[in-house]
Formats: sequence, structure tokens, C-alpha cells
Amino acid sequence: MDGTVLVADDDRTIRTVLTQALTRAGCKVHATSSLVTLMRWVDEGKGDLVISDVIMPDGNGLDQIPKIAETRPGLPVIVISAQNTIMTAIQAAEVDAYDYLPKPFDLPDLMKRAARALEVKRRAPTPRGPAAETAEDGDLPLVGRTPAMQALYRLVARVMNTALPVLITGESGTGKSLIAKAIHDFSDRRTLPFVVVSASDLEGADGPSSVLGRARGGSILFDEVGDYPAEAQARIVRMLDTLGDSAPRIMSTSQVDLKAKIDEGGFREDLFYRLGGVTIAVPSLRERVDDIPLLADHFLARSERDGFTLRRLSQPALDLVRSYSWPGNVRQLENAIRRLVVTGSEEEITRQEVETVLGNQPTMEPLRGGGDGEKLSSSVARHLRRYFDLHGGVLPPPGLYQRILKEVEMPLIEIALDATGGNQAKCADLLGINRNTLRKKITDLDIRVTRRRKLM
Repeated sequence: MDGTVLVADDDRTIRTVLTQALTRAGCKVHATSSLVTLMRWVDEGKGDLVISDVIMPDGNGLDQIPKIAETRPGLPVIVISAQNTIMTAIQAAEVDAYDYLPKPFDLPDLMKRAARALEVKRRAPTPRGPAAETAEDGDLPLVGRTPAMQALYRLVARVMNTALPVLITGESGTGKSLIAKAIHDFSDRRTLPFVVVSASDLEGADGPSSVLGRARGGSILFDEVGDYPAEAQARIVRMLDTLGDSAPRIMSTSQVDLKAKIDEGGFREDLFYRLGGVTIAVPSLRERVDDIPLLADHFLARSERDGFTLRRLSQPALDLVRSYSWPGNVRQLENAIRRLVVTGSEEEITRQEVETVLGNQPTMEPLRGGGDGEKLSSSVARHLRRYFDLHGGVLPPPGLYQRILKEVEMPLIEIALDATGGNQAKCADLLGINRNTLRKKITDLDIRVTRRRKLM
């Protein structure tokens, strides 16, 4: 790489790491913990690239990007932030940031993005509409640090102001309709209506025209379109074929596999291609277990704002929450947290309380979902394809092979330990590996070895 990089972050360790990495790559680096200093450097004409944190001691890094664009049109800005919500990604896109990365970031990935930013000559930004108002946490509970969610946020930011139809897929309770609302609320159509349509809204001769009249060029969401009857599907096709220049944005959600329904004759193929300009696959909660503590804290804090006593999960309680399969996904987690807040008075939520709340709720095997008789290889391939799709045409961060191996090895060893009652010698024999190898993997994967009950 060749160029001068301006780094603004209040974390000294991050400044040091980035300075060393960029210097070794051939760049000159100016690093600061102050946005005032950063803007002075920009005003002086220094820098070919800016890498900036969002929350700084003397201001918000996102607020400086329009000023940078005005002072130095074409100067790319990469945003790094520990505020890992969909709003951060969208706001970064709205102010025309070159790229956005959540903390903790993958250093090789950041270096590749920095190299591309230095190589690509940026076009001067076009005037934009007024920035969207920041939504309250209670209105937009879409948070997550996992790679799958961060990739989803970036994809949402990219499609936000396009005219392409968006199909949002995922299980019930994952937040599909919230994502559709976020796309509308942060887009250029935010001041226009957001109309949620059910099959019954399309009934009658004037059903489709009534829907278009209510939308007035805003956004239309066909909610759970996979459940629409054949007549409603036909009406949508005819409606979409008559849209004019002031057409509304078309979005739809589905928790069923529409391609499978096409094969079964239950969904129109021509409608599928009209709705699927961009497909956003929302991961289930059990596919992003590392986000569960973050979501739980979010719901606990929300309950405090609603007037309840602030409670927190004990470590044993959190371990149980993380191990549950959550067939109802984020919605089920939110309801469970609410019950825990209402039914207890002590500050710390115990494991027994969680067991009581979850005891009467349905469970679901995490590896199921591809239909009875599905081969393991097919299930794995399906999940891997979803992971790639979530990155929206951009390759996932390097190191994919080891990450996938870890994802497979950990549940395999944990389940094998359960099946052998925690006997490591029997577990190693079952897996066909050396006992010392098993011990090393238990340590490397940070698998908690406790007294386990043998599976029958």
C-alpha cells in the first residue's frame, strides 16, 4: 500500500496496532484520540484515507464525515465502531462512509479494505436528503456482533435506497418485518407511507389499487407472502406489472422456502422472480449464539426503562440461556426476559428461574430444519450458502476454514461428551481420536467439562 492514513480512535491499543500494521504495509500514519485534531489534519490537506471510531471523547465520528466530504471531496472514510447495531451501519451508509467495520474487527480484513480505499479514486458525493432520525432502541431491537449479523447490516445499508424489490427470509421471530421497516425508515422514502399488506387486503376488484393508493410511492410489505393463496399471488403479479414511474418500494417476507413451494406447485415462479430482486436471509438465534448475551442485556435494560427493577443474568443462568435452542428466536428470547423481570425481585437472575421460565416452552434440535431425511452434508451446505449470501456478494473475512471447523467441532465434542457421560477416554474412542488430542481440543475450544449425564 502507498499513502497517508489518518487514524482517529480513543483506544490507545487500537491506534498502536493500526499504526504498526499500516506502517509495515508501506503507509505513513497520523494517529490521534481527538476528532478536533483529525479535522485539523483534514483541513491541512493531510491524508489519503481516514479510519475513524464513532464514539470519541470530543464528538461523534459519523458527524464529521459530511464535513470531511465538503472539505476534501473524494477522501474515503472507513468507520470502525463498537456500537454494533443496524443503525450504525445504516448511518455510516447515509453519510457516505467508504466502509464500515464492527469492533472487534479482523485486522487482515481491515487492511484489505484500506488497500482498496487507497487504490480507488472516490467520486465526489452527490447531495443527500436529510439524515434519518435515530430510532430508539425499543423501536429497533436489531443488535448483534456476530459476523452473520454484521454482514446483514451492511447488505441492508447497501440496498436501502435502491429501487430493487427485497425478499427477506428467515424463521418466525427473527425480525424480518423489523428489517423491512428499518429499510424504509432510513431510506429516501422515510416520509412516505409504509404499508403492510396481507392476503385479505388484495381481495375484491379494487384491492390492489387500494393498496397502491395507501402507499403513495412509499413502501409496500407483503408479509409472509409464502402463505398467500393462489388468487392473491395472481393479483400481486398483475399489480406489479402495472406500476408506473412513481412506484412504491416492494418488499416481502417469508418464513417458508419459496423455491420448495414452487416445486410443490404452491407458489408462482413468476411472482418469486418479481419479488426477489435482492434476498436478505436473516439468521436464526441459534445460528448466532454469541449475540444472546447482548440481546438479553438489551431487553433487561428496556425493562428498566419501562419501570421495572434492573436485573441481570447470573453466569449459570446465562449459560443455560445460551444453550437453549430458541425455536421462537429473538421474539421468544424477549418474552422470556420479560417474564424473568416480572416474576423475580432480586437483582441477580438465577439458573433455577430460567429453568422455570423455559421449562414449559418447546425445544427444537438446532441441526434440524431441512426436512426429515435430509443428509448432514445437505444441511451443512445450506447453512454455508446462507452464510455466503449474507455477505451480499462480498467474500467473508479470511480464515473461513478454521472458523467453520470450530463451529462443527465444538458441538460434536460437546454432544459426544454428553453421550459418554463425560468420560473422556470413551469420548475419544467414540470420535476415533487420541485422548490427548481430545484434551487439547477441549482446551482450545474452551469447552466447559462438567459432570454429564449419559445419553440413553
